[in-house]
Amino acid sequence: MLNVDVAVVFAVDFSSSIDPRTADLQREGHAAALTSPEIIGAISDNYLGCIGVAYFEWSSVGHARTVLPWTRICGLEDAKAAAAVIRTSGDTGYIRRGRGGTSVSAAIDVGSLLLDRFPGNAMRKVIDISSNGENNDGLPVQPSRQNAIDKGYTINAIAIPPDEEDPKQPLATYFARSVIGGSQAFAISLTGPRDYAAALRRKLVIEIGMNVITYKQGVTRDWNTGG
Repeated sequence: MLNVDVAVVFAVDFSSSIDPRTADLQREGHAAALTSPEIIGAISDNYLGCIGVAYFEWSSVGHARTVLPWTRICGLEDAKAAAAVIRTSGDTGYIRRGRGGTSVSAAIDVGSLLLDRFPGNAMRKVIDISSNGENNDGLPVQPSRQNAIDKGYTINAIAIPPDEEDPKQPLATYFARSVIGGSQAFAISLTGPRDYAAALRRKLVIEIGMNVITYKQGVTRDWNTGG
């Protein structure tokens, strides 16, 4: 049984718009973030000193694959093992045919299902969406978003700006308005592609650190088993 402070599902876009450069940003960014001193420190400062992590890739409806099943990370060695799986098994972006569109709604549904099936207890449960596009396949986002929120899950997002992004309609604004939700939800906006890994570290520190604040303030919280 995986008792952890936070259970985080990394929902990573591997639709046909994800080229090798963007795929590398996501794969290496997540692997590097998990093993960074900031994240290891945030994990160890928490109440139990462990987090649960799963990593899956998604595109259109019905196209999703689990890269890293639920894994308990309680220190650097655990993090290195999880990062190695992501690096070796994550999408490279070289085979893009048949990937289809971008179904953010399906990504939330799959992430929510993984949290439903988390094999243990977690004080918080989070779906982390990483994508370079808006929902353009499958059902609208709102019902999936609301379903996850109703279960007590938080949806956060990190936007990868497309090369020709409309400055009047940035992707991060779409995520903030239409995708994120739940307790203390937020979207991360990048200043450029090179900012992805640093932004991901900042996001994870915030997600993990929210429990630290609660713990240090002596506030009692119910375990969220997700159903």
